Amino acid sequence: MNNSKPIAIIKTGSTYPQISNHYGDFEEWISRGLGGSAPIWVINAPQGDAMPDPSELAGVVITGSHAMVTEHASWMTVVMRWLYRTIHQQPSLPVLGLCFGHQLLAEALGGEVADNPMGIEVGTVALRLTQAGHQDALLSAMENHPWAQVVHKQSVLTPPPGAAVLASNVHDACQAFRYGDCVWGVQFHPEFSADVMRAYLQALSGDSLTQQQVDTYLQDVCECDDASSILASFARLILPQVA
Repeated sequence: MNNSKPIAIIKTGSTYPQISNHYGDFEEWISRGLGGSAPIWVINAPQGDAMPDPSELAGVVITGSHAMVTEHASWMTVVMRWLYRTIHQQPSLPVLGLCFGHQLLAEALGGEVADNPMGIEVGTVALRLTQAGHQDALLSAMENHPWAQVVHKQSVLTPPPGAAVLASNVHDACQAFRYGDCVWGVQFHPEFSADVMRAYLQALSGDSLTQQQVDTYLQDVCECDDASSILASFARLILPQVA
C-alpha cells in the first residue's frame, strides 16, 4: 500500500465550526466513506495548495463548500481549469464531485450553475433515477432506496454538453450526472450521516431557515445507506488505478 497512488480530495471549504468540532470535516467524512482502499491526499484549494499531477492519482473527489460557484473566486478558476485539463488528458481517471463539487465540475465542463429558482433544498429527500441512472455503475446502488441528504441553494441548471443525467427530483432536474465513462457529479451528500444532516438543519436555523422549518425537516431525516454506499463503490472502481 505504501507504493499505491492516492485519492486526491480537493477540499473546497469546511463545515460549520460547531459541526466540525463534534463530527469532523468534509474530508474526514469522505475518507471514511471511501473505506481506506488507497492513501488520501487532501488539497486545500481555497488556501492555495498546488494542484497535483493527475498522473500521480488513483482518483479525485471534490468536496462540498459553503461558497457559491457564481462567486467565481480565483481559486475556483484554478480548480476548474485543472479539472478540465485532467478530465480531457486523463479520461480514465475517476472523478466524483459532491454538491459544490458537482456544480464546479459541471461549470468546468460547460454546464450552467446558478441559484435554484425554488430556493434552498435541505434535509433527507427523495430522488428519481433516470434510465441511465438505473444502469450506472455508481447510482444504480440507490435504485431501491433513492433517498439522500441535501443542503444547497445553487444547482446545475444545465448539465455539461454530452453528460448523462442520472437522477432528478421536483426541486432539481440534475441531481446527478455522468460525463464520459468515469466522471460523476452528485448534488447530494453521500458523506453525510443522519446526525450530520440534523446538525446542519440546526445550524441553518435563524439564517436560511426558520425554527419551524427546521422542526419540519428534522422529522424526515434518516440514514441514507444506499446513497452513502456511492463512496465505497467509487473506491472499488478505482482499485485498478491504485497500484
